[in-house]
Amino acid sequence: MRPILAFLILCAPAWPQRFLSDDPLDREPRPRPVAKALNRKFSDYYDFISLQFGELAQKQPKKGPPIRALAVNTLGEPMDGAWYEKRHYSRRMSIDELKRGPGQDTPPQGNEWTVIGAKSEGITPGFVILDSRKRRYFIKFDPLTNPEMATSADSISSRLFYALGYHVPQNFIVYFNIEQLKLGEDVQLADKTGKKRSMTNRDLYEILVKVPRTSDGKYRATASTALPGKPVGPPRYYGTRKDDPNDTVPHEHRRDLRGLHVVSAWLGHDDSRAINNLDALVTENGIPHLKHYLLDFGSTLGSASQKANSIRSGAYLFSWKESAVQLFTLGLAPPYYAFAKYRYFPSIGYIEGDVFDPDKWVPEYPNPAFLNRLPDDEFWAAKQVMALRDEEIRAIITTGELSDPEAADYLAQVLIKRRDRIGKTYFAKVLPFDRFSLNGGSLAWEDLGKTYSTGAVADARITWHTFDNQTGKLAPIPAAASAKVPDSNGYIAAEITAPSRPKQNIFVYLRTQGTAKIVGIDRNW
Repeated sequence: MRPILAFLILCAPAWPQRFLSDDPLDREPRPRPVAKALNRKFSDYYDFISLQFGELAQKQPKKGPPIRALAVNTLGEPMDGAWYEKRHYSRRMSIDELKRGPGQDTPPQGNEWTVIGAKSEGITPGFVILDSRKRRYFIKFDPLTNPEMATSADSISSRLFYALGYHVPQNFIVYFNIEQLKLGEDVQLADKTGKKRSMTNRDLYEILVKVPRTSDGKYRATASTALPGKPVGPPRYYGTRKDDPNDTVPHEHRRDLRGLHVVSAWLGHDDSRAINNLDALVTENGIPHLKHYLLDFGSTLGSASQKANSIRSGAYLFSWKESAVQLFTLGLAPPYYAFAKYRYFPSIGYIEGDVFDPDKWVPEYPNPAFLNRLPDDEFWAAKQVMALRDEEIRAIITTGELSDPEAADYLAQVLIKRRDRIGKTYFAKVLPFDRFSLNGGSLAWEDLGKTYSTGAVADARITWHTFDNQTGKLAPIPAAASAKVPDSNGYIAAEITAPSRPKQNIFVYLRTQGTAKIVGIDRNW
């Protein structure tokens, strides 16, 4: 395997050769060891103010060619590694795998759980426990006003994000009695001023007074397994970590983070901010390195964690443009989300699928990676979302253990509608062809617009070119206008176009020395 410079090859357009002998890479290059990573903490207020009113990230230029996504292989796919791993779209997971989510762990075990840490602030406080096996779990609750809401959202969304390729913790829904809890020795609790003191049993009771109980008197909670390794703070959605030698691509230009806009829009994850992610220093294959996780999904699927989500979810908390529109029209030009009609279930909160527009959806405040997304980033994420079938979405929803079957069915209908809107929106921006292969000496592909009934492209045409791997120059191959691969002993490229979509095309690059192999894909619009 090539050294870490190989990773930079994927990011450097001026490299002498477009394709190297081992392209396309399936995994990121072997990471360089991280000797020490500093544990950093972000202020949520600073994050909001700096991103709402500042310009900390590199933006797409207003003129000239756009900044294409980096940290991808020559096929345009994020590689398996510290940020992402190909899952359901690339290898269909079984229903059991989808419901299980990450890892092979189990919920907390034993009849006695030892509380070793806690937080009492907020409407939905929580604590940290060790179960009978001495395994650590973070315990989080629903608000009194909305039993089942945040815990079901955490369980369902974590499994959906995992199926789509992201690294997430294992989340379980658990039920317990207060008698199962034992206060550990010298547990510290921060008061309202931030000053720490020893926690007492009364503090534990006061935490549990703030959360709902089931009809049989038990407490329902999310038990989130502690991530492996040493937590070292969250990654930002822009720039890189200076203490991570493997973090070479500005986060605002990573395809897996740009495409995260589409997934967050689908699940209503408007709380998708840096503070809800985490970097952990882990050791894998004997090499210490940073691994990047998404976490805290209690504010998804209609939930705002501590209450039902706002009916204006999907809009910025503050926007100069929207404020000006409302001011100068005296409120007579309502935003798109104002036309949404919600069917309210306390166990779900507010989410709908009829007015939902993934292109207009935004998180609570600007996210640099989301704002830098391009149509090929959106297509990459949309095909992951569309790969989840109706029955698979419904199966994952069962892990939320919603006691009202009508609520569970409504949530499934909404997610299916939002999924289909995503496919229709983003498959229209580029030619929706994927899964390219060589079959009997011909180039073949799947029209995802046809597969998912968002609009088939019936007039696709193909022309062939020689490709100079040193200069990047293309030269037409006369009379080569079918799917059959022309005879060649070098690099060639198939240009796929469609008169019904005159601005869109795809170039598929083949290496033909020996056995022909697809080595690259470019999408244009």
